[in-house]
Amino acid sequence: MTQELIAHIEEEIKQLYAVDVAVELSRPEAQFGDFATNVALKLAGQLGKKPRDIADELAARIRELPEIIETTVAGPGFINIRLADASLLGLWSLQAPQTYRHQVVVTEYSDPNPFKVLHAGHLYTSVMGDAISNLVEAAGGEVHRVNFGGDVGLHVAKTMWAILDNESQATVVDVQAADALRGIESRAKVDLDHRAVYLGQAYAQGSEAYDMDEEAKAEIVALNKKIYELHARDDRESDLAQIYWTTRQWSYDYFDAFYSRIGTKFEKYYPESSVADRGLREVRAQVGEVFADSNGAVVFAGEAFGLHTRVFINGEGLPTYE
Repeated sequence: MTQELIAHIEEEIKQLYAVDVAVELSRPEAQFGDFATNVALKLAGQLGKKPRDIADELAARIRELPEIIETTVAGPGFINIRLADASLLGLWSLQAPQTYRHQVVVTEYSDPNPFKVLHAGHLYTSVMGDAISNLVEAAGGEVHRVNFGGDVGLHVAKTMWAILDNESQATVVDVQAADALRGIESRAKVDLDHRAVYLGQAYAQGSEAYDMDEEAKAEIVALNKKIYELHARDDRESDLAQIYWTTRQWSYDYFDAFYSRIGTKFEKYYPESSVADRGLREVRAQVGEVFADSNGAVVFAGEAFGLHTRVFINGEGLPTYE
C-alpha cells in the first residue's frame, strides 16, 4: 500500500508539473495523520514556486484519491495525509514467524474453583491466557486450551455445609436459588445469576462458620471427607450427591457464560477430583526424598530452598490444593 501511495503522488506531480521526482513518506505524530511528505519543499527549487503554494495544489489533487480521506498542509509546505480505514488495514501485512509450527501446545489458564464466584483475577488470567493462546496459534501451533479447578477440597465443603445448613433450617441466603435447591426437580430452573450469588453467599457463610465455630469446623472437615468419598464411589444418587453434582454443574454453567461473554472458550475442564488420586500416589511415592511425614500429614519442607513448609496431604489423608 505504501508503494502504491507513493506511485499515486508521483503520478499526480508529473501531471501537474511535468517533472519526475522521488516521493518519500514519513510517519508524523498521530494527530496530524498517517503519513507526511516534504516533496513540495523538494519541488520548490525546480519549479521556482513557493513550497507552500505547491503543497496546497498537490494536497488538493491527491485528496481526490480513494485511499485518502484528508490532506492538510503544515509549516512551510509539509503535506499530512490521513488514509481511509480500509487502506490502513491494507498496510498491515504482519506475518507471524511460524515458531510453533508442527508443535502441540497446551495452554492452561483462568482456573476458577467451582462452588465459588469469579473475581478480577480470573478476568485477568482469562484474557491473558487467551491472548497467549492466540499468539501461539498465529505462530503455527496446535493449541489446546484447558482449565483446571478445585471441585473438591475445603472450600467445597464450606459451601456445601452452608447449603445443607440452609436447607435444614430454611435460612434465606438467595431466595430464588435456595427455593430451587429445596426441590430436586426445580433446581434446573433457577437462572445463572441467582446460582452464582447463592454459591458465593454460601461459601462466605461456610468460611465464617469454619473460622468462628468449632462445632461447624468439625462438621465441615467431616463433610470434606464425604465429598471425596462421593467421587471414590461415583455416587450420583444420594441426597448429598444430588446437591453436590447439581451445584457443581451450576458453577461450570456460570463459568461458560462468563467465557462466552469475554470471547474465550476451553476444550476441556480438568476438575481436581480427576487428578487427586494420582496426586496422592505421586506424593506418597516421594516421601523420604522430596516430602516428609509430619504429625500424620505429608509436607514439603521448603526452608532449605528459601521457601516455606507446605502441606500436600493433610492429617485426614486428603490432598490439599498443592
